Amino acid sequence: QVQLVESGGDLVQAGGSLRLSCVASGRTFSRYLMAWFRQAPGKEREFVANVNWSGGRKYYADSVKGRFTISRDNTKSTVYLQMSSLKPEGTAAYYCAAKLDNSRVAPIFAATVRDMDYWGKGTLVTVSS
Repeated sequence: QVQLVESGGDLVQAGGSLRLSCVASGRTFSRYLMAWFRQAPGKEREFVANVNWSGGRKYYADSVKGRFTISRDNTKSTVYLQMSSLKPEGTAAYYCAAKLDNSRVAPIFAATVRDMDYWGKGTLVTVSS
């Protein structure tokens, strides 16, 4: 079992920046591929970014590529999402997710809700125009 706790959500103006954090507990953090998803009101949960166990391979949704950066610190069991040039359409609850990754799958192949094994409860990001 893995517990995930997100933090860092806030109200920010369009064009601003924000950094989300997700702390994991319960199992060896480096065994997991980590991901961020988001869900806007009335919409389905969508993939944002993920990072492999070492932090060396990352994959991004086209909508955030070049503006968001995912990273992880295995010594702190924490994954981050640095968001810049935020847009109003980025208003959503942001969820941290983990996938047990014994087979070291490439991040591009672990980018859907069904791929994830554990979820946090989310942190709210509101981008005002």
